[in-house]
Amino acid sequence: MSFRATIGLLAATLVGGRERLTRLRFLGGSLREFAELPRDARRRILALDPSRYDVGLANEATRDAWIKKALSQLPAGASLLDAGAGECAYKKYCGHLRYVSQDLAKYDGTGEVGLQMGSWNTSGIDIVSDITDIPVPDASFDAVLCTEVLEHVSDPVAALEELERVLKPGGTLIITAPFVSMTHFAPYHYATGFNRYFYEHHLQRNGFDIVEVAENGNFFEFVAMQLRQVDVFAQRYAADDCTKLERLAAQIVLRMLTRMSAKDQGSRELLSFGIFVRAIKRRGS
Repeated sequence: MSFRATIGLLAATLVGGRERLTRLRFLGGSLREFAELPRDARRRILALDPSRYDVGLANEATRDAWIKKALSQLPAGASLLDAGAGECAYKKYCGHLRYVSQDLAKYDGTGEVGLQMGSWNTSGIDIVSDITDIPVPDASFDAVLCTEVLEHVSDPVAALEELERVLKPGGTLIITAPFVSMTHFAPYHYATGFNRYFYEHHLQRNGFDIVEVAENGNFFEFVAMQLRQVDVFAQRYAADDCTKLERLAAQIVLRMLTRMSAKDQGSRELLSFGIFVRAIKRRGS
């Protein structure tokens, strides 16, 4: 055995064995890596505050901006049906349109399972009906908006067929829905989400030409969004709190996800927050 190996073996024995020495070396290397980070990066980690990172926070804002833009492109005076409108959150972007809202209007914000709103006001709905049986004539609207609704419909394909019926030939269908979601608005939650192939298959089969399909977010953004909720769900479902060490680990992972998301080159094909779709009803359909 060489002198160097002998010294290494003796050192390992003194600190409790090779495994312990390996762990100490790893810890020492990690501490050096942390010390070499810029001061601001170290402060973000040690703050134990997830809000110091933006990764995983853009889901709703990105979706709202896309819907606002899609609605702004509709011509002034066009008639629009907001299908499954709920509290009519997007009516504010429809001042140039003849806006009509539709909803089943049974959800009141309460429930014992999953995520609930607490309260939900559908008193402003114009048409109270099932989305698969809207009491209007064929070809009644120039455009249809259906945002974050399909996962709450027991038969989403039948809903698409009904939206095609009420839309005029050449009219625009605007849809958003999650790619994957946790249980929410239960018991009115029938699917966790939809990928692009759902729309490509069913919309084209039902007389639509798709003009835009956009994924919102990516794998790293989605993981970050879920990581941010661990503390809340630990309290709710495990009657426990994350320790300071665990919060520190979460900060380090958020920093990593920020870097990976910035370098992302297509992970949205695997996972995203949701899908945005614009489609035109074929003339003659």
